[in-house]
Amino acid sequence: MLLKSEVSYMKKEMYYSATQTAQLLGISKQTLIRYENKKVFPKPKRNVLNGWREYTEKEIKRLKIIMGRAR
Repeated sequence: MLLKSEVSYMKKEMYYSATQTAQLLGISKQTLIRYENKKVFPKPKRNVLNGWREYTEKEIKRLKIIMGRAR
C-alpha cells in the first residue's frame, strides 16, 4: 500500500519551457512573453536554478481558455 507522500512523489508534474508552451498555443515565444508583460497571461513559475519560465499542463489549458482556444 502506498502512503500519501509516496503517491504525491510519483505524481511529479511535467513542466514545459516557454518555447514548448508557445508551440502548443500556436503563437511565437515572443508573443507569449509579450502577453505576460501586458498582463494578458499570468506570470509563470520560474525555475530556481536557471530562472527559465516553466508551465504545467494545467497552466497551458488555462492559457488556451484565455486565448479562446480551449478544446
